[in-house]
Amino acid sequence: MAVWYLRAVTFVNFLSAVWVSLGQDLRRHNTENFFTPYLLTAGFASGVFTMFLAITMRRRKRAAWILNLVLSGLFLLLFAFAMCFAEIRQYAQNWVSLGLTALFVAALLVGRREFYAKGDRSNPKLAAAVAAGGLLVTSLLAAFLVTVTNHAHDDYRSTFLDRWRYGTMRLVSLAADDSRFAGIATPGWVNVTINVLSTVLLCAVLYAAFRSRRAVDPLSEDDEARLRALLDRHGERDSLGYFALRREKSVVWSPTGKAAVAYRVVSGVSLASGDPIGDPEAWPGAIEPWLAEAREHGWTPAVMGASEEAGTIYARHGLDALELGDEAIVEISDFTLEGRAMRTVRQAYNRVKRAGYEVRIRRHHDIPADEMAYLLERADDWRDGATERGFSMALGRLGDPADGECVMLECRDGDGALRAVLSFVPWGPNGLSLDLMRRDRDSENGLMEFMVIELLQRAAEIQITQVSLNFAMFRSVFERGSRLGAGPVLRLWRSLLSFFSRWWQIESLYRANAKYRPIWEPRFLLFEKSGDLLRIGIAAARAEGFLEAPGLPKWLHRTHLESRR
Repeated sequence: MAVWYLRAVTFVNFLSAVWVSLGQDLRRHNTENFFTPYLLTAGFASGVFTMFLAITMRRRKRAAWILNLVLSGLFLLLFAFAMCFAEIRQYAQNWVSLGLTALFVAALLVGRREFYAKGDRSNPKLAAAVAAGGLLVTSLLAAFLVTVTNHAHDDYRSTFLDRWRYGTMRLVSLAADDSRFAGIATPGWVNVTINVLSTVLLCAVLYAAFRSRRAVDPLSEDDEARLRALLDRHGERDSLGYFALRREKSVVWSPTGKAAVAYRVVSGVSLASGDPIGDPEAWPGAIEPWLAEAREHGWTPAVMGASEEAGTIYARHGLDALELGDEAIVEISDFTLEGRAMRTVRQAYNRVKRAGYEVRIRRHHDIPADEMAYLLERADDWRDGATERGFSMALGRLGDPADGECVMLECRDGDGALRAVLSFVPWGPNGLSLDLMRRDRDSENGLMEFMVIELLQRAAEIQITQVSLNFAMFRSVFERGSRLGAGPVLRLWRSLLSFFSRWWQIESLYRANAKYRPIWEPRFLLFEKSGDLLRIGIAAARAEGFLEAPGLPKWLHRTHLESRR
């Protein structure tokens, strides 16, 4: 009830800000002997404020509950005192306002146990710093705008201090009396711009005050050792299991220590990837504390790339599933270049081979340190962009001594120059999962396919029986949408995905993997509420490196230094 009250007030506040007559009417009913219910007042700033409170209350933030209780309690006491006067209690509107405010306070008190989510301990200090620094910056910016746009004929009468006070006043209200400021006259758009700055500042302060806890304990050496032990026993169950060892992730253990959920907190989302690590019978023991921790801190729980088996177990704990796409898995015993269906792949492979390219396959621990340093240097030179992308299907590091069982493929041209590298992480004792692909842009087309086929044909050298390749998002849409008899909705969905494939490798990844005729294993996105999907999508894009982190400057983030440990 408290959340829906705040949502309704937010709607009215925003509506009255754009609907002039409604805004004027609302202001008229909040002057002299009239008062409106808690937080109901026309304007964008009030709308933003109530919207923030509604969002944070929905996320069950304890700090938001305390703030609402204090503010609404003070309003209720003030309203009750005002009702002692006959000229105020004669209006029915005031009784309605008093009743709605009292009902809101009662809802907060009755539901106090439902608001348990903790914020970051540094939030009060950070909010105070943002408020103080932001007020100084915005007031100075307001004074600058007033100075450069002042068109008063007697502008010489105003000092910088007068213009600074005038700008500060406009930060607070557009309706403030400016007759006492001689020598100052500004256009209307300047006053509106200055007032908008106050709304932006308010958003920054509220964001700093109510943000979720960000700093979580990263993988410790003991955690990593225990995860590696579980992967040794159960690693063959999930091709994404080894990626749980990304050191930016945190881990929650089952009471028995036989299972764990690895996750990372991004934009208030506790984002796990792949299946839980360990014995499936112990998975619920790890899932439950992971969900409990998310609720304790107001995080939104989500899982990227879970298998159908894990999705079924997560569903028993209240998560819903959405199919993201399919993972391409090649069984070595079933792969062949023979046959008409493989004609195009076979021709491309033979063309690259005739050009003199050769592939070398080694475990990382068999590569000398100086050679590994050179491979790292070349791989970094070939990276597309400054951001290292990957989260759910990438290890995020190359050449670490702890990853000696990883497999490196080096491709050199006829002159012996390095042209491309592929790196795979272990998938149990007899499998590999693709981690990293880098190539020289000036090299032969089809070089990556040539390297993958070389690995599949020479798998016996490193004793592997299966290889997990790239993940193809929405594969079933492309496959079914191109068939005869596909419905209009499916064809439209396929057309949209093909359009967006111009910027993101959606269809091309499917085509690149389909040529190996793999086994397609579905992967799912798991979430608690459908209303959180947009937030989860943004968090996933940030985790994968496709979006930069918004919000406060890094020097204001406590985790900025902690992440460098």
